[in-house]
Amino acid sequence: MTVPVHEEWLSVPRELHAVVSATGPELLRAVRAALDGDGPAVLPLPPTLPAPALRATLEALRPTHVDGVRRADGIGVPADVAVVIATSGSTGAPKGVQLSAAALRASASASLRRLGARPGERWLCCLPPSHVSGLQVLVRSLLAGSEPIVHEGFSAGAVLASGADHVSLVPTQLRRLLGAGPSGPPDLSRFATVLLGGAAAPPDLLAQARAAGARVVTTYGMSETCGGCVYDGEPLDGVDLRVGGDGRIRLGGPVLFSGYRLRPDLTEAARDGDLFLTSDLGVVEDGRLRVLGRADDVINTGGEKVVAAVVAEAVAAHPAVSDAVVVGRPDPEWGQRVTAVVVAADPPSLAEIRAFVKERLPAYAAPAELVVVPGIPLLANGKPDLEALRHGHDREPQG
Repeated sequence: MTVPVHEEWLSVPRELHAVVSATGPELLRAVRAALDGDGPAVLPLPPTLPAPALRATLEALRPTHVDGVRRADGIGVPADVAVVIATSGSTGAPKGVQLSAAALRASASASLRRLGARPGERWLCCLPPSHVSGLQVLVRSLLAGSEPIVHEGFSAGAVLASGADHVSLVPTQLRRLLGAGPSGPPDLSRFATVLLGGAAAPPDLLAQARAAGARVVTTYGMSETCGGCVYDGEPLDGVDLRVGGDGRIRLGGPVLFSGYRLRPDLTEAARDGDLFLTSDLGVVEDGRLRVLGRADDVINTGGEKVVAAVVAEAVAAHPAVSDAVVVGRPDPEWGQRVTAVVVAADPPSLAEIRAFVKERLPAYAAPAELVVVPGIPLLANGKPDLEALRHGHDREPQG
């Protein structure tokens, strides 16, 4: 994608440095300088990014420097922008979410207050700092006056031996952590907090973790809100949470992003007044937000609309299923067919899954296809790779 250059963009006062090969301590120093205004804004990118994807990201986001080397086509950022997070969104086209130092600090301080985290307590970063969840571990550490423990990848044994007070995980990592004990789940009370986000957490996973002593706090948010801004269904202090008549979740407050990099059109489309219009459907029940799924994950099957995440929750409740994702796949008769992709050591049949789901949801929501996989394919941020699953990049269907 070629980004049109507007004259006002050429005069913005702050450099934007893409950081690809920095180690954890180097990135921490760059983030600290960006927050304090003593250094350039930071665009953290994963060193594992394939060359074509890196080129596409640099072309779309136009940093002034890459690993300290100036780019001739670079464009600066507004003075208040401290970090730009690259995200593909639902279209696959690289977007840059601009986050101000004020928004990042507001998010991190509200998080620390809600968790009751004390100054000096250490956070473990085992999520990619190129994603907002990993980045915010660094910001929380800076605000807490502590040195973060940074792991370049995820190892359950290394997490358990880290000595960290707080850890931020995605559900797949937590499940692997629970399976790391030699004779059963390890004692997770060693962590003051297990902050869990990035994807919906199955109820059985939460129950197992809490039985193992974990204080699990589930989070909901996205790059545009500096990460999680709703904890255990309740918004953090200062966060405005609303569900519109269309069922879509709106979020507001001091944690909101400043806009999409070089894309005022996308920024305008994402605004509903002072609120950010998410792509997620939700309801507020007893004062708590329940996320139903993405608006673009609604499956239209035979004229009926099915929320994929609701069906996935029902499928995951089956005692033989350890993990589940539901997607819509093209179908010549029904338009889309409801497809359940499950992880199960002793998988149930499609007929069993259909009957189980029909006890909980309307018959049209019951999966028409069952696929058994050894593990749910994940993106780098820990979320299920829905595009791969929609296009059948998995094992053969089970009948």
